[in-house]
Formats: sequence, C-alpha cells, structure tokens
Amino acid sequence: MLLLLDGAAVLGGLLCTLFAWPHAPASSAMAVEVLAMRVSAPVLCCLAAFYYTDLYDLRALPSFSRFARRLPWSLLSAAALVGGLYAWAPELRLPWEPLGQSLVGGAALVLLLRAGSYALARVHPQRVLFVGASPIACQLAEEIGAQPNLGWIVLGMADDETFDGASLGVRQLGSLADLEEILRREQPDRIIVTLAARRGRLPVRTLLRSRMAGVEVEDGLEVYERLTGKLAIEGLAPSSLIFSKDFRKSRVQLSINRGFSLLVASLSLLLFAPILLLTAVAIVLDSPGPVFFVQERVGALGRRFRLIKFRTMRPARERTSEWARDNGHRVTRVGKWLRRFHIDELPQFLNVLRGDMNLVGPRPHPVSNRELFAHEIPYYSLRAAVRPGITGWAQVRYGYANGLEEETEKMRYDLYYIKHMSPWLDFRILVDTVKKILLGGGRPPSSPQAVVVPLASPRRTRWTAAGTDAPQQTAV
Repeated sequence: MLLLLDGAAVLGGLLCTLFAWPHAPASSAMAVEVLAMRVSAPVLCCLAAFYYTDLYDLRALPSFSRFARRLPWSLLSAAALVGGLYAWAPELRLPWEPLGQSLVGGAALVLLLRAGSYALARVHPQRVLFVGASPIACQLAEEIGAQPNLGWIVLGMADDETFDGASLGVRQLGSLADLEEILRREQPDRIIVTLAARRGRLPVRTLLRSRMAGVEVEDGLEVYERLTGKLAIEGLAPSSLIFSKDFRKSRVQLSINRGFSLLVASLSLLLFAPILLLTAVAIVLDSPGPVFFVQERVGALGRRFRLIKFRTMRPARERTSEWARDNGHRVTRVGKWLRRFHIDELPQFLNVLRGDMNLVGPRPHPVSNRELFAHEIPYYSLRAAVRPGITGWAQVRYGYANGLEEETEKMRYDLYYIKHMSPWLDFRILVDTVKKILLGGGRPPSSPQAVVVPLASPRRTRWTAAGTDAPQQTAV
C-alpha cells in the first residue's frame, strides 16, 4: 500500500510539473505511448530506490524522524538510477530542470503521506486484548512492540493461569471467567485468541457477542503468520494441515512456476556464460582442485539429486572441525568473492533445467540431514511438497542456518512459502534476493553452513562443517 501511495505521489508531482513547464515534452504533440514511457521511467526508478534503501522496512523505520533522515539518501539513489537509465536509453530523457522540480515535489508529497500514516498510528491506536497467556501470546506481544507502525496497543491478557509479562510490558487483567467484565472495562478494538488448549476453555458466547458488537476477533496463529511472514509450527494442529487447501497446489500453478523457472534458467545460462567461464578459469588459477563440486541433496517428494556449485574451498585432506566457523581458513581467495555475491550458485541453473529444482522454493537440504530434521522438526515432510529452489522465502527473510534451532526457524518460513506460494510471492523473493546480493546481504565468506550428522541416537547430534563445500562432497 505504501509503495502504491509513494508511486502516486511521485507520478503526480512529475505530471503537474511537466504540464506546467512551457517547453516540456508534455506540451508538445508527442505520442501518448512515448510520453507514458518517459514519465514512468523516473517513477519506477524512484520506487526501486525507495525499496532498496529500506523505506518500506517499517521495522527499521519505526518513527517518522528516522524515515525523514533516510529519505535524502533514497532520493540520491533514485537520481543515480535515473542518470544511469538516461545514459543507457537516451530516448527516455526528460529535461533535467522540470524533472528535478518534480522529484522534489514528489518527495514533499511522500513526506506528507508518511507523516500522516505515522500520526494516524499514534492518534488512533487499536487496543488489543489477548485471550490466553500462551507462548504465542508472548511472541505476538513482542512482535507488536517491534512494529509501532501497526498502531496497536496491547492492553493485557486474560487467562486462568498466572502470567508474568513484566518484561514485555503486558498485564494479566484477570481470568477467563472475568472476560466479560474485562471487555466492558478495557473496551478493546481487537481480541486475539491465544489459548494453548481451547477445548472446554474457549469463551465462545462472550467472543461471539464481541464479534457482533464490531470487535475484531482473530486467531493468534493467523495474526502471528501475518505479522512475521512465518508459521508457528509448534502451535499448529495436525487437523489444520490435513484439511487445509493451502498446502495443495493446483497443477496449473505448479506448471506456471515450472515454466517460469525454465525460462529464467535458460536465459540466465546464456546471459552469464562469460561470467561462468571467467569464474572457472579463476578457480583453476587460484587453488588446486576441481572447478565444480556436487553434493547429494533431497528434492521434491524426497527424491535425491546431485546439486552443482562452483568450488569455493580447498579440498579437506582430513576430517574437519565439528564447528562451521573453524573452516573459514579453507575458503579460497576467489571463493570469498564468489560466496559474497552468490556467483558460486550459478551452476544450479543446470539443476533447474534437469528438473531437480525451481528458481524459487525451499533450499534443498543435504541427504545427511534428512533423518535428524524429520525427527526433530515438526511437519518437516511438508517441505518436500514442492521443488526446492535456488533462492527462497527463508533465504531472504532469515539467511543461513548453523544449528538445529536455526533450521527450525527457517522451517517456519519455508512452510509459509508453501502455504502462500504464488507468482507475486516468487517475484517479491526474487527482488529481495537481488537486494541482498547487491547490498552485501549474503552469507559471510568465513561462515559455511553447518550440517547435522546424527549419531547413534537422533537426539544426540554433532556438527560438521559441510555446508557449501563439505569434505564428503564428490567433486566433478
């Protein structure tokens, strides 16, 4: 919504300036199509600059003052993008003087709109009441506190069990038996049900009367999913997954996803062919060993396949340390740069053409992890419902994992992607992937991903530095 408002503000400022400027193209008999292209180009540059400078990351900009401090840098980035575009396509140029004035006018409109949105969140906050003092309620309270732009104020919680929410600033207002009195006293605008066990405890009649009176009544798991972009897998009931239609994708949707992946993979291999060749030469000159390596991974429906990457580490002569951070010395000079800009991932386009992967999807796990993850992570098998991807929602939202707990956190994002899989979400993931690569958001060169290897008992684990260039990988 904010992106659309900003686009309308910049477009409005640009059109007003152009039509008021006596010698501007808008006053000439220019074709409408050409004028539309010339006007839309700077608008798109502005929106791209705003997005890539985090003007839409409301966690990073919780107040209007922070937004105002960030805006000049975003406008400079937009001007640089417009300048680069005009150098590449001179036919799209607009006169600099009206263009500069229109950008200033558009920026003023953006400032006014954002000031209004921040003020609205403060002046008319929504009063939120939790029914149930479960762990999901604590996480939601923390999430609401981290997103002041929501304009939500947590009044407190109602539950029969005692709850100490002093660290979160959340009060326990009373028991479930006192819920009607609490509702009359606190007058909440939104009720979020976060009861851990609902059978026999859910005050259905009270909640129904509140709903009929115009109060929003929502399920805590759904609110958590909407605010965080991930699923609370520990709180999911098996029945909610068995009967849910969200995890069953139509053949048409899967075919569109597959066709797009094949198209992009084919074009990318042609486009990046010179980079692939230069990278192979650099790897050979930099360190002894093969150019590529392969590693057995788990794909759709649990099928195994051999994932291909560029080699970024020196081959291990003996068993490496149990901790991933101790293997940074094995990363080659060329490998550091390949890993920083994810160039080592480019050969995976071959896996896409072979049908092992798609462009977007959950990252494929090594086969050595499968047994432990399936035993330790709830609903892990659902990951195999779709093809794995070169990039994914968990990659752009969380990054790389180095432990079972972190892998569980990534699983929450993977399930969110599978549930909400769509062309629009794929597009957003690709845009965020480019953003992470360009702004240095990739994995640190000295921190290869850890791989879990189960010992005699699945609950006892040891960590080895496998990751991208594991000792057990077979080089080709």
